Amino acid sequence: MAVVTLTKANFKEIIEKNAFVIVDFWAQWCDPCVAFTPTFEAAAANNPDIVFGMVNTETDPEISDYFEVKQIPGLLVIRERAGIHAQVGEIGAPALDEIIKWAREFDMTPVREFYKAEDAKH
Repeated sequence: MAVVTLTKANFKEIIEKNAFVIVDFWAQWCDPCVAFTPTFEAAAANNPDIVFGMVNTETDPEISDYFEVKQIPGLLVIRERAGIHAQVGEIGAPALDEIIKWAREFDMTPVREFYKAEDAKH
């Protein structure tokens, strides 16, 4: 699957409709961000069950502001609508692979229990 461009128009829908999303916060002027893009695209190709999306912090600052992204490049790993890991700074392919492996194995039980309790309140 190709990397998706995430904007304020589609961000919420993509997070709600996909169980596993990895978001790359970047900007065109950020050389480390631009250098990371091929690594991010390769990870997307190697993990077709995960949605990989990129947020341009210049064109959609509302998203980065919401997640309090103060430094780029930055990654946010989201499973079942919950942010489970944030990574700031440059990383290489081996580190990204380890983050993906960790996120796949992350125990989502507490998150599911929280959502169930919240649903019961409504």
